[in-house]
Amino acid sequence: MSLQALAEVIKERLGTLAKEVRIAKGHVEIVTEGGRLTEAARALKEMGFDHVKSVTAVDYPKEGKIRVTYHVSSYLKEDLSKYIVGLSVDVPRDNPIVETLVPLWNSAEFFEREVFEFFGVHFKGHPDLRPLLLIPELAEKRVLRKDFVVREEGIYEGVPHEYK
Repeated sequence: MSLQALAEVIKERLGTLAKEVRIAKGHVEIVTEGGRLTEAARALKEMGFDHVKSVTAVDYPKEGKIRVTYHVSSYLKEDLSKYIVGLSVDVPRDNPIVETLVPLWNSAEFFEREVFEFFGVHFKGHPDLRPLLLIPELAEKRVLRKDFVVREEGIYEGVPHEYK
C-alpha cells in the first residue's frame, strides 16, 4: 500500500471524525476536533495502528492554542508498520485539556506525562499525571511554551513575557 492509498483509506474510514487528512513529510497527518479524539483514535486502532510512538505538542501563542499530536504505527500489521500517522487535536492554550488515550494505547502513558510537564496540557482520566522528568516546581513553569524565558546566565528564571 502506498502512502497516498493509506491516506485515502484513513480519510474514508474516519469520515467526519477528521477535519483534515493530508500527507506531509512522509507521513499521514490527521486533525480532529477535541471531543472526537478518542473516537478517531479508536478507529485508527481498529485499522491496526496498535501503539503510540510519541506524543508531542506545539505552542501557538498568537493563535491561543496548543496542538497535541499522537504519532501511531503498527507492530503487528506488516503493511502498516512502515508508516507513521499523526493524530492531532488543537486545545485552547488557557485551558488545555485532552482526554487521555492511555486506556486505548497504554504506550501513550509516559508521553502524555511529558506533554503535561513541559506544556501544561492536562490529560483527563490519565492514571498518573505527574511530572516525569522535571522537578514539580520547574514543571509548573511549562518550560516548552514559547513565552517561557531562560536567563542567559544561571539557571531557569521562568518569568513569562509577552510573546511577540
